[in-house]
Amino acid sequence: MVLTPSQMLPLGTTAPDFELPDAAGGRVSLARTEAKAYLVAFICNHCPFVKHIRAGLAALGRDCQARGVAMFAINSNDVARYPADAPDKMAEESARNGYVFPYLLDETQEVARAYRAACTPDFYLFDGARRLVYRGQLDDARPGNGAPVTGADLRAAIDATLAGAPVPAPQRPSIGCNIKWKPGNEPDYFG
Repeated sequence: MVLTPSQMLPLGTTAPDFELPDAAGGRVSLARTEAKAYLVAFICNHCPFVKHIRAGLAALGRDCQARGVAMFAINSNDVARYPADAPDKMAEESARNGYVFPYLLDETQEVARAYRAACTPDFYLFDGARRLVYRGQLDDARPGNGAPVTGADLRAAIDATLAGAPVPAPQRPSIGCNIKWKPGNEPDYFG
């Protein structure tokens, strides 16, 4: 496990579009989704940081759905080298944890590169016009630090966005396991 922080994509960036297969066997497109706001989370099955917040992610997904926020989780890991993150395991993970949001596979890793995603978990919140208003951590909880998983940082950003208000600062980078890049596919934004 390599502790990796978010790369903090510039605020105001337009959400890179994607169309990806979901763990249930369908395909999901950002462009064909209408919502008040859009939350994109890069996660995977095996990361201890993601495991630590699973219940919080499930609760956040239910709350987003009720409030008109489209939430997508994307797994960009190299599933050939990390079979615990394979599509069948993603479907099991989604069902076991009660995820109501699509859990998508970015097999080419192009979507992760477009978002400058670096770690799991990594969160990106876009307003209704698909402009980035928040990127960073869910909250201060980390495995072993004793802080409760509340989603406070991300929930405050969602509340502000839905109210048409500026997102509170500072925005703190998420931290977690690095995305497991395919050999020779690691992006150049880590320099």
